[in-house]
Amino acid sequence: MLSAFMQAFKTPDLRRKLLFTLGIMALFRLGSVLPTPGVSLANVQKCMSQQNQEDPGLLNLIDIFSGGALLQLSVFALGIMPYITASIIIQLLRVVIPRFEDLHKEGQSGTAKLTEYTRYLTIGLGVLQSSAIVATASTQRPFGMTQCPDPLVPNASAPAMALMIVTMTAGTGLIMWLGELITDRGIGNGMSLLIFTSIVARMPRNLLSIFGGAGAAKFFAVVAIILVATIAVVFIEQATRRIPVQYAKRMVGRRQYGGSTTYIPIKINTAGVIPVIFASSILSMPQLFAQFSNSNAGWVQWIANNLRQTDTFYLVAYGLLILFFTFFYTAITFNPEEIADNMKKYGGFIPGIRAGEPTVRYLSYVINRVTVAGSVYLVILALLPTIAVLWLGLSASLPFGGTTILIMVGVGLQTVKEINSQLQQRHYEGFLS
Repeated sequence: MLSAFMQAFKTPDLRRKLLFTLGIMALFRLGSVLPTPGVSLANVQKCMSQQNQEDPGLLNLIDIFSGGALLQLSVFALGIMPYITASIIIQLLRVVIPRFEDLHKEGQSGTAKLTEYTRYLTIGLGVLQSSAIVATASTQRPFGMTQCPDPLVPNASAPAMALMIVTMTAGTGLIMWLGELITDRGIGNGMSLLIFTSIVARMPRNLLSIFGGAGAAKFFAVVAIILVATIAVVFIEQATRRIPVQYAKRMVGRRQYGGSTTYIPIKINTAGVIPVIFASSILSMPQLFAQFSNSNAGWVQWIANNLRQTDTFYLVAYGLLILFFTFFYTAITFNPEEIADNMKKYGGFIPGIRAGEPTVRYLSYVINRVTVAGSVYLVILALLPTIAVLWLGLSASLPFGGTTILIMVGVGLQTVKEINSQLQQRHYEGFLS
């Protein structure tokens, strides 16, 4: 592996791509610690050192994807979350708006148009989210923390808050551009690598906090849990259900085409991390609304008593929502009718299955059975951090949730595969050789 790493840096164009990617990632981290104009950095650090957030909820989820930039109110406070949300919304709208589905089928030109819509929606969501964050930061208990000794935003005038909203929204647009630069000129998927950077940036601080607060024994227990979860994620994410496809022989002029055998790979976790994000967001919304409401109201008290991450009701609802969104998102992204039509168009068939409707039924049967295993896997992975916290008796959550482990492993594997393919194109042994 070390020799492959050295070969990657000895190859001029590959070295240029790797250095460009690392440079963009460093620039992203710089923006994550650069404070937004109008924010008192000293007051933020003082408040963060005294905070005691028992149930961060949605804000903690956003903070994970921003690498800790949200709770520091930096220029990149929103992180990559608006782009992720916009991408998911555009994908879901394909089911509702026929025009979007037609664009998806047009190929590269249609995909470019959908990407343009995603960018516009990202900026719109950035304005909404930055407005909510600025409004929350200007309160006496920002982000559900204990009351801060000094205000995070000393000057809460309309022009100052408007400047903060514009700055954070511009930061979101810049992050989107940086991610696209990595995709075009660097190595790997830019947006995924920026999320990976945000998650890894939090690792040393969170592990040290557990080591200092819970002791060495629990620290090594947490490390062991993370390693076991990582190995399990690698194993399952690499696993696929292969459906064999045979292409009939056909003569075109004097040439013979077809006659080959291939397969349709179906991943066990087809939906990826999307169901976990959806479920976390939905369960965290009531907590967010409760922070801006009268604390004596009955529904606010019910949310406070039943929607904490360690409550039985929360865990059951969380698991059921993940199951639902796994099947829902898989049904959107995997279309058996489209696959069956493409196979029929090019003379392909599944051995023992007739073309047309029987193929559609067979593919639906297989994807449903695979999705059952994938959804159970996601539920276990998502609930693992909370179960580990209860078992170990920790006062804080694990530095890696199921979502973060899934993202880290998935992005890492995909990036290594791309570097490996680049090396093999130049007749070098890759990382996985």
